[in-house]
Amino acid sequence: MTDEPSEQTENEVELPTPEQVEAFADQGIADELAGTVASEELSDVERLREQLNEAEKKVLMAHADLENSRRRVRKESEERIRYASKGLMTDVLESVDNLHRAVDAYNADPNGDGLRDGVQLVATTILESLAKHGCKPIQANGQPYDPNLHQALQMQPSDDHPANTVIQDVRTGFQLHERILRPSQVFVSTGPTK
Repeated sequence: MTDEPSEQTENEVELPTPEQVEAFADQGIADELAGTVASEELSDVERLREQLNEAEKKVLMAHADLENSRRRVRKESEERIRYASKGLMTDVLESVDNLHRAVDAYNADPNGDGLRDGVQLVATTILESLAKHGCKPIQANGQPYDPNLHQALQMQPSDDHPANTVIQDVRTGFQLHERILRPSQVFVSTGPTK
């Protein structure tokens, strides 16, 4: 036999060297790891997309809820403004009923005191209704003249009243809480006649 390597036959398979086996094994593990990492990254991306979609849905729902709340508050506010005078109107209707009763009393007895008493009752009822809603008359007669509360129509001398005192309330003024609706129209004293 000769020391020369024998030639391979067609059926023989060349086996890889141990270094090649180790390299192939490392390559297989690397491919498997790369596939695992790639699939984990892919699942992370999908999970992040799902979270983003959920967050977008929540933002849209919150925005819709906010718009609905705004609409509801706006509608309630408009309703409150529209019907704010409901209580006052109800009270005034009581006075209108009393006025009709006074007219009916006059029709029943034109010479009686029914009309006068009825009209007096209506005036009292209206003033009570206004007071119930914070509207009250401004007291003027005998009070010191206050340009914030009174509108002087005339200045005249008076032996009964000191200077700058209201002598006569020509038209009663009213205030709503602290705000003046209309000032009293008054005559004001200039003091005793000289």
